Amino acid sequence: MTHDLVIIGTGTAAMVAAMRVRDAGRTVAVIDEKPFGGTCALRGCDPKKMLVAGAEVIDAERRMSGNGAEGEVRIDWPDLIRFKRTFTDPVPEKHERRYQEKGIDTFHGAAQFTGPNTIEVDATELSGRHVLIASGAQPMQLGIPGEEHLIDNEGFLAMESLPRRIVLVGGGYIAAEFSHIAARAGAEVTILQRGPRLLTHFEPDLVGWLMDAFEAVGIDVQTSTAVTAIERDGEVFTVRAKARGKEVTFPADVVVHAAGRVPALERLNLRAANIATEQGRLRLNEHLQSVSNPSVYAAGDAAQLGPPLTPVSSHDAKVVAANLLHGKRHKPDYRGVPSVAFTLPPIAAVGMGEQQAKESGLRYRVKLARTSDWFTARRVAEPVYGYKTLVEEETGRILGAHLVGPHVDETINIFGLAIRHDLTADDLKSTMFAYPTGASDIGYML
Repeated sequence: MTHDLVIIGTGTAAMVAAMRVRDAGRTVAVIDEKPFGGTCALRGCDPKKMLVAGAEVIDAERRMSGNGAEGEVRIDWPDLIRFKRTFTDPVPEKHERRYQEKGIDTFHGAAQFTGPNTIEVDATELSGRHVLIASGAQPMQLGIPGEEHLIDNEGFLAMESLPRRIVLVGGGYIAAEFSHIAARAGAEVTILQRGPRLLTHFEPDLVGWLMDAFEAVGIDVQTSTAVTAIERDGEVFTVRAKARGKEVTFPADVVVHAAGRVPALERLNLRAANIATEQGRLRLNEHLQSVSNPSVYAAGDAAQLGPPLTPVSSHDAKVVAANLLHGKRHKPDYRGVPSVAFTLPPIAAVGMGEQQAKESGLRYRVKLARTSDWFTARRVAEPVYGYKTLVEEETGRILGAHLVGPHVDETINIFGLAIRHDLTADDLKSTMFAYPTGASDIGYML
């Protein structure tokens, strides 16, 4: 069975590329061994944000108690999971139907390359003029005894009941976000982070301020703590670790893998298709094309040329589709891509951090302040609010913006727009934003 494009995966990148190529009259097939829809819709950002909605209610009650809002609220975990499933359960059927209505062939099963342009899925061989690897990412292997006892993000989001004690191994987005959800739902939460701080993709100053929010809800953050083994005794786990030269242990009812994700490539038999890799990643050129097999492209988390974010997956897919349809001259542009960790309150960043700006050789100015006394924070009794902005001296271009506090998950998009379209600090300062809103603080941040 031959197609113009065969896509491995059915997430955001797959959907965008498949629709664009099919709309141009080309034949397309998609393959997935998991339910159709991909990580974001089924196992990541969307269902996680639905659980955050429950945690936000608890957080608001805690902050506003004694400030005019009284009454006890709690999270009913099974009900919250059922609410999440009102979104996730219909996704696979909806996505598959959308593909089929467009005349895109759908296949269920594990995909494996059998040649440069051929893929086998459950004894069916597909041939593609081009192949797009959009298989997403998976938890990295930790190489420790008892690793099989870890649950991943998918397992956490599917828990029917809330364990009393949760240990998260790692200190990135998953650990930060899931810990805030679980703690507000009533669990005892511990984070074990190998490095000296959490959320290394964000500015240290702002992460430091955010740690007050972790402490306020009782999340036990153990940094410089490397997990060495996980042991199971019936339904109880013991997490063994080394912290500053000492052996330490942590009891848990559930242990969550939050130590990073890597492209999901190992089962694809890339060698059969002469697809080069390096340190677990595909070797791609600037057009998202394999350097060793020009028939093959990659997008999103499988490519990992840009930040591992859903909008990047969509952007990559548009680039790949344009190269397939109009000639190989399109390149991804990752300027001004905002990133948010949906803690409570959230932390957000776009553009350069201060260290990156120093290394760039540009002349720039920095504004940094914790602004707990600003109206945006005081209105909701939130003590964690602040910013760091970097502006180029000569041009006034915004180089980077880093925010933590109420509504920054929305406000950061204004800075992203500015960076992507070369707007200056004066452009933003002269803009009239609705007041009082989080965006109306932007002028004071510059």
